[in-house]
Amino acid sequence: MSVKRRTYDVDIIVNDILIKKVVIDPHYEEKHAESINDEIILGLAQRLNNNLFEPDDVKSPYEYYVTDKLELGGKYYKLIWLLEENEIYLGVINAYRRS
Repeated sequence: MSVKRRTYDVDIIVNDILIKKVVIDPHYEEKHAESINDEIILGLAQRLNNNLFEPDDVKSPYEYYVTDKLELGGKYYKLIWLLEENEIYLGVINAYRRS
């Protein structure tokens, strides 16, 4: 059974790139479905708006990022995401709540 990635329209700027879509990989549901959902992930993606980030890893054409201690609704989360060269989406690889 393959679970498809879900795509949502957004309007944010990350690393000076206009991002029009967030693509969420359902991987997070394997271990974190009880504490996180697409709505929370989209809220976390909004927290990246108007910020600059240094990639944690680069494997062309992808840049990988890990953003920890993102606050949303009084709770903290870790977001693992990527940008693809010359693309207008932000890909969410995984996300989970921090204790």
